[in-house]
Amino acid sequence: QVQLVESGGGLVQPGGSLTLSCVASGFTFSMYGMSWYRQAPGKERELVAGIGSAGRWTDYADSVKGRFTISRDNAKRTVYLQMNGLKPEDTAVYYCNAKSRDNYWGQGTQVTVSS
Repeated sequence: QVQLVESGGGLVQPGGSLTLSCVASGFTFSMYGMSWYRQAPGKERELVAGIGSAGRWTDYADSVKGRFTISRDNAKRTVYLQMNGLKPEDTAVYYCNAKSRDNYWGQGTQVTVSS
């Protein structure tokens, strides 16, 4: 059974930091590109960051470049999203995605940036 389980979300003040984690099971993690998406209320889901299967390639949305860092540990079957300098507009549900031959989604974790 394929599972992507996100954790690490929460409430943080503007300028603060959070690290999201996504643990994968049920598929060959090292063969999948991994991404983080987010969806704010009333908005479409958008790509935040992506990383290649071996971790050598990364890409970021312009809105998070220089603030967020995506990484992965294939031995732990885990992908991370380090988020620094958080802004209120980063408030959203953050989803983990695995894509190769198949496309898998996690259930999401809420990130709220507010004073």
